[in-house]
Amino acid sequence: MKSTKKTKARFVIAVLMLAAVVINYLDRTVMSAAAPEIMNDLNIDAAEMGYIMSMFFFSYALMQIPAGWLGDRIGQKITMCVAVVWWSLATAATAACRTVTGFIGARIFMGIGEAGVYPCNAGIAAKWFPDRERGKITALFDSGSKFGTAFAMPLVAWMIAIYGWHIPFLVCGALGIVWAVIWMLVYDEPERCKFINAAELAYIRDNQAKKEGIDKTQPMKWYQLLKHRNVLSMCFGFFCLNYAIYFFITWFPTYLVKERGMQLMTMGWMAMLPPLCGIIGQYIGGWFTDYYYTKTGNLTKARKINIVIGMLLGTLVAFSGMVESSNISLALLCISYAGLAFAASAIWSLPGDVAPRNMTSVLAGIQNCASNMGGFIGPIVTGYIITATNSFIPALALSGAFCLFGAINYALFLKDIKPITPES
Repeated sequence: MKSTKKTKARFVIAVLMLAAVVINYLDRTVMSAAAPEIMNDLNIDAAEMGYIMSMFFFSYALMQIPAGWLGDRIGQKITMCVAVVWWSLATAATAACRTVTGFIGARIFMGIGEAGVYPCNAGIAAKWFPDRERGKITALFDSGSKFGTAFAMPLVAWMIAIYGWHIPFLVCGALGIVWAVIWMLVYDEPERCKFINAAELAYIRDNQAKKEGIDKTQPMKWYQLLKHRNVLSMCFGFFCLNYAIYFFITWFPTYLVKERGMQLMTMGWMAMLPPLCGIIGQYIGGWFTDYYYTKTGNLTKARKINIVIGMLLGTLVAFSGMVESSNISLALLCISYAGLAFAASAIWSLPGDVAPRNMTSVLAGIQNCASNMGGFIGPIVTGYIITATNSFIPALALSGAFCLFGAINYALFLKDIKPITPES
């Protein structure tokens, strides 16, 4: 007789979602870790490196909506696999670059591929997990960005020191190909997955308001989502958060080397600390938003408390460049990163909370498109500020200001959090 005890297939899916984001951020972080060596080796200045870093975010942002649309229309299984293979090949190809133009081309192609992972993960979370688990699962897969950033730094710094800056791009590209093979063997929709039983499927579907993914019916066109106030607030607020957080992904290693005078290996270890603190902040944030929702039934407060508190803590990035002590500066950056990660657990839950049925991936793509314009603009602006002032202080202050703007936006302009309907 078949056991009625529910399986835990959804947690296997969650681990694969986490691994995809780890590899995603590992691949994009290689450039920031290798940037000082590339600049010295190929005589690239700060402004040029700013463009190299930013072109990734330009294509990454532009492809968010198409990637989310594809995820909802043809399914996240194929969309994710193609995305990971695409960006992995682009990462490996970066090792062959020798000119600014070559790096920009490789980064553009890499951004096109990497655009698929977050919209698809948001859609997978809406299909595979009960509503009351969304915050924790979101925190888990988004924490991959911190794992990828944290552990890339000492690993990549070591590989650069021993083998040069080319090898890390080849190694990291190969990891994505391995993941894609495993993904195709394991993942499917809950109703078709061979690893789930009827008890777990019933548990998932009985605890979902929208029961997403049973069919492909969508109540509106994707662009109609932009008419809604909450969608616009989500886009602007996440833009503000990403402007700040992408300093850590792009210029932070260079800041430690150039501004704080750290050696390459020391930088590699110190650069781990903010994202490690971010992992802690992420998990606390995911637990808290689900706990508050379960206890009160008030989804709006459960999300907004997380986001506003986290964004306000993020403003501490503004003061990190003003202090003389490198230790105090690093501590402020760690608290800032943890606060932004605390907020991100709720921010990445919003597409599943707000999207109409079967439109979570495309709404996640819209939100992430807007947010990554901050990733595109930020490195360029930071590069010009450094070139013009020979200092990181104004750039860090501007990042802190965007955190404040984001907190105000989420507190005042984000209204009741509930699914959009065609009539609303």
